[in-house]
Amino acid sequence: MDTRIGIIPVPIYVMLFALIVGFVYTGDIKGEISMMIAVLVIGGFTCAELGKRMPVLRNIGAAAIFATFIPSALAYYKLLPLQIEKSVVEFTKYTNFLYLFIACIIVGSILGMDRHVLVKGFLKIFVPLAAGSVAAALVGTAVGTLLGLGAHHTFFFVVIPIMAGGIGEGAIPLSVGYSEILNQPPGDLFAQILPPVMLGSLTAILLAGFLNTVGKRYPQLTGEGRLQPDEHDAMDPASEEVEDETGGFMDVSTIAAAGLAAITLYLMGVMCHRLFGLPAPVAMLFLAVLAKLTSAVSPHLQQGGFVVYKFFSTAVTYPLLFAIGVSLTPWDKLIAAFNIPNMITIFLTVATLMATGAFVGRLLNMYPIEAAIVNACHSGQGGTGDVAILTAANRMQLMPFAQIATRIGGAITVTLVLVLLGRIA
Repeated sequence: MDTRIGIIPVPIYVMLFALIVGFVYTGDIKGEISMMIAVLVIGGFTCAELGKRMPVLRNIGAAAIFATFIPSALAYYKLLPLQIEKSVVEFTKYTNFLYLFIACIIVGSILGMDRHVLVKGFLKIFVPLAAGSVAAALVGTAVGTLLGLGAHHTFFFVVIPIMAGGIGEGAIPLSVGYSEILNQPPGDLFAQILPPVMLGSLTAILLAGFLNTVGKRYPQLTGEGRLQPDEHDAMDPASEEVEDETGGFMDVSTIAAAGLAAITLYLMGVMCHRLFGLPAPVAMLFLAVLAKLTSAVSPHLQQGGFVVYKFFSTAVTYPLLFAIGVSLTPWDKLIAAFNIPNMITIFLTVATLMATGAFVGRLLNMYPIEAAIVNACHSGQGGTGDVAILTAANRMQLMPFAQIATRIGGAITVTLVLVLLGRIA
């Protein structure tokens, strides 16, 4: 029982695997939550364990890559039982538990941050993000043009989709905007935009995993998840048990209350989206920061929030990535981007975005590796990309800053590009 695959003790793993096979054989895989927990946990941690055991690749985020792309390939090539695929797709679509995960990660990590450096980090991160975006656009467009893709196509259909903020918040609005301006079917445009989004996210995952390895070799370049020197978590992230201010251990009701607080902040974000049009995760992010800065949440509840964060980052990440792979990652679109000019252009675009972020971040007294990883999330596949990138980098604490890069950075990118295209079309 002490030997585990991910979080699963081996005897339980064997029993669960056998039970899932039995349910598939008897034709009784349903989308109810207990069954889905078993399927996603087995699938996610199995793929992640394979990635962690791969020589060389395990040091550049193979666990996150395998947990996302193996199930995508299995679903595409019909190697995943149809019952399982259908149940996972329906469960992921109708529960939308990606946003529950992001809510608990964001709220928990913010509550665990030092409040005195929180604002400094949020204000500073826009500078390397903006500088990296401009540099990546220039370098990516120049490289694509030299490789024969054409400056217009490279800029609007390769470089910009990478930094648009993912699929739902980036690629779809971008394709609709392009459609209205260029008078072309949005479906055709979306098919062109999606592959760079996918491959850009994969590149960011690989480079983030590589930076995690670099950080272990050169510790002076990294804060191990902290954005600035002298910043510290209010609670120790390495601790498996979090004590409260009186020295006692966290009681279950406090942890449950903290989880409910995270859900409440998310629902407040959803209401802000309905009333003001602000994306729900961004609104939730600012509400959580406001709650932290005004001490609206008691220290005891803040510690409970940090335990919720630790639980979700440890136990839910790989099952979530498995669900994303099956339901939200089209394998054929990803493979379509694998031609040499595209790959070189996308790689250099993402590398420039991250390298500029590291350089500018260092000038602003930020840890260069953390600044580069936050910038990498600007080239990710939305919230799903943030999870995969930060998992590969082993820096889930950066989720609040990653959401700024993804949501706000993506929204600004899409808006400015549509204005530009409207003027030159």
